[in-house]
Amino acid sequence: MKYYSLNHKAPKVSFEEAVIQGLATDRGLYFPESITPLAPEFFENIEKLPNAEIAFEAIQQFVGDEIPTEILKEIIAETLCFEFPTVKVEDGIYALELYHGPTMAFKDVGARFMSRCLGYFNKDKKDNKNTVLVATSGDTGGAVASGFLGVKGVEVVILYPSGKVSDIQERQLTTLGQNIKALEIDGVFDDCQDMVKKAFLDESLSHHNLTSANSINIARWLPQMFYFFFAYKQLKSQNKPLVFSCPSGNFGNICAGIIAKKLGLPIEHFVASTNVNDTVPRFMENGNYDPKPSKATISNAMDVGNPSNFIRIQEMYNNDLELFKKDFSSFSYTDADTLEAMQSIYKTDGYIAEPHGAVGYLGLKKELQNHPNAIGIFLETAHPIKFLDVVEPALNIKLPIPTQIESVLNKEKVSLKIKTYQELKAFLG
Repeated sequence: MKYYSLNHKAPKVSFEEAVIQGLATDRGLYFPESITPLAPEFFENIEKLPNAEIAFEAIQQFVGDEIPTEILKEIIAETLCFEFPTVKVEDGIYALELYHGPTMAFKDVGARFMSRCLGYFNKDKKDNKNTVLVATSGDTGGAVASGFLGVKGVEVVILYPSGKVSDIQERQLTTLGQNIKALEIDGVFDDCQDMVKKAFLDESLSHHNLTSANSINIARWLPQMFYFFFAYKQLKSQNKPLVFSCPSGNFGNICAGIIAKKLGLPIEHFVASTNVNDTVPRFMENGNYDPKPSKATISNAMDVGNPSNFIRIQEMYNNDLELFKKDFSSFSYTDADTLEAMQSIYKTDGYIAEPHGAVGYLGLKKELQNHPNAIGIFLETAHPIKFLDVVEPALNIKLPIPTQIESVLNKEKVSLKIKTYQELKAFLG
């Protein structure tokens, strides 16, 4: 499989090159040259297959022969070390819980898969180190820190906006030590992401072999399609159309879902549910892509003003807005809407939704009015404990601390505060 830049001004590369480079030399995101639908028999028998086998079939064509079959299967088995349950919330609506992994966020899948791919590609390179440079608006940092901890030949530098991630999220990315370093940025997530992109293009940093573990990296992004296959496997027997609502910040999850649909997974419609950072909902209304600086919300992992992966989605629909609208809707909600939804879901159904999932639920409820016979699935992307400062007062409850979180609560935070790209460059050396 070859990958091309969506800016169309850089050479095509292999899977390995795309993983290691992260971003193309023309600043474009990499995209697979082809997407070949899976055989109909695969979907007919999917409920009989283990998750690891489903994941292998889904991703194998994108990796090609660059990782041997048995090793790719090992990587997938190590990646999928936890469950992905669909939990009934109310009639016709399910939460797809993606937070049962080591850092209790959906990004555990992509981070674990990518770290193991990079580890494989580095195995014979004695002196060649990679530096993974990653910006986080919340959960990416913790998942990457956990996924890459101790990986040979890889240094990890995580940039996060000061005061704009939850306490638990911050602890997950600042307390591990070893090959993980955290930089606390005076700014918002978009500032962190801009610094990362700038560093990739800085030739004076080429000796670091920089790559990214944000969803701009294909090895972080593509495995996110697994979730949609796993949900279909669990709900197939109901024999109803499926509508997926993804709480959307950088649009990696929903973009991976569209890849799953292109592979033949029968998904009727997608909803990109956002907070007040509404660049895509506005685009869907007027066809004008007009990113604005991000605003801080209680669903902080979605505080993204210029979502990187949206260009990949547009590519899959040939930039045809009318064609796109047949498969895709996008709605925006305020913090007040989000809190009201969390309270309503808990009061009515006894289900504890965190802020991102609640935004997903709201978009799903709205879109299901157009699909009365469908099953709706909203993605619960992180455990409520990661947002206890919002969840506990909103629902008037006390959340038990899971063991995955307890292990970081008493560790000392270690981070370096910086303001400018020059300070980042000086840190990297």
